[in-house]
Amino acid sequence: MNAFLNALIRKKSINDDARTNHGSGELKRSLGLFSLVMLGVGATIGTGIFFAMAEAVPKAGPAVIWSFVIASIAAGLTALCYAELSSFIPASGSAYSYTYVSVGEFPAYIVGSCLLLEYALAASATAIGWSEYLNNFLQHAIGWSIPLHLRSPLMVSGANGLEMHWGNFNLPPIILVSMCCLLLLRGAKESATVNGIMVLIKIAILVFFSVMAFTAFNSHNFVPFNPHGMLGHAGEKGMGIVPAAGTIFFSFIGLDTVATAGAETDNPKRNVPLGIMLALLIVVAAYILVATAAMGAQPVAAFIGQEAGLSAILENVTGQKWPAILLSAGAIISVFSVTLVLIYGQTRILFVIGRDGLIPRIFQTIHPRTLSPVANTLIVSVMVGLIAGFVDSSYLWDMVSMGTLVAFALVSIGVTVMRRKSPELVRGFTLPFGPWVIPGLSVVACAWIVVGLSNVTYTIFAAWIGFTVLGYAMYGIHNSKLALKRI
Repeated sequence: MNAFLNALIRKKSINDDARTNHGSGELKRSLGLFSLVMLGVGATIGTGIFFAMAEAVPKAGPAVIWSFVIASIAAGLTALCYAELSSFIPASGSAYSYTYVSVGEFPAYIVGSCLLLEYALAASATAIGWSEYLNNFLQHAIGWSIPLHLRSPLMVSGANGLEMHWGNFNLPPIILVSMCCLLLLRGAKESATVNGIMVLIKIAILVFFSVMAFTAFNSHNFVPFNPHGMLGHAGEKGMGIVPAAGTIFFSFIGLDTVATAGAETDNPKRNVPLGIMLALLIVVAAYILVATAAMGAQPVAAFIGQEAGLSAILENVTGQKWPAILLSAGAIISVFSVTLVLIYGQTRILFVIGRDGLIPRIFQTIHPRTLSPVANTLIVSVMVGLIAGFVDSSYLWDMVSMGTLVAFALVSIGVTVMRRKSPELVRGFTLPFGPWVIPGLSVVACAWIVVGLSNVTYTIFAAWIGFTVLGYAMYGIHNSKLALKRI
């Protein structure tokens, strides 16, 4: 029994990820600070603004602005914890690697599973939203609409639960995921360059939206400001500021994406923590600005079920098609960058878990010319494409937030553990107020948001964790490199 328990909490050395040869190739260090910031912004700005407003505003009303603030505070506290850990653990794998070093193998395996869940579902949900803006663009630009059965999912969340709409297939997300896959196969540097260009376009489009929307600002749209309270009134399960914060929290996954690039970053001890903090500042400013402009431009009722929401707002505000066409075109580019970075992040996490021996070796195989994990990227893209093509996005948002919150909480705990375990290590960034205050507040904030998630989310997440435990028991615990070292 003691041997079994020791296996669950065996820890990896900080230097394990700094070795130059892992037997199957090494990821190339080609990313600088700008590329890292663009990765973080690319994976974060867009999803919460372009799509989640239609899900979050009906839950919180105008107080959704406070939902963004709460989510931002929780993400900010965690970002500080990420910054400290990444300043002396310059590894890919982000929260997975940090947990492996600080807490142990089995908790790291759980975190890795949460990360894989959140990245896959976030990429799928984002690709589904891309379909809405693509159809909106085609309608306004050339007067043609994608046939409904080719842009609708098979599995739909109806009034009475799950509904199967046979014959439906959401084709545009499959096309988007395929394009992202082809770009990622060319290598990280090329993908980061394209992503950087798309992120700059995205920021310009959101500034354009905010300026146009503020011309129709109406303060009456903010009355009543907080109709559902913090956690909803009696009989309002899933309503309120905190549940809305849970719905949009998934969009802060971009902070984790910066950390996944640790093994491909120049001077990671400096650039990773700095990249995380700069990305967070840009994201929070953009979210608050755009959310305020959108809420001021139309009443709460208009957000319910609204497709291509920001584009629709501009068309209603201006009474003209060209602003909607411009914003839809910008959204198409923007969401491409979000999907691209999310798929990238998942492949890098799988690469590290595979390198540690916890999943099959195919996930760590590197192409000798592009130095990218080809088989890994293909497998991830197929899975993301299938989910995006057949599943209603309403099933995905809260699940992504659950995985993100669990991973963020464990990263925060890791800071406290490493301060006690290895206080002598030189840290490029050290949290103020000691090892308990900010990590503790981060865990509390994440737990508070988790409370507002739906019962369905808890059920699916429990099933996923059960599957994860089974996978570790059948494969991971026996094939771990740490286990093989001790044989």
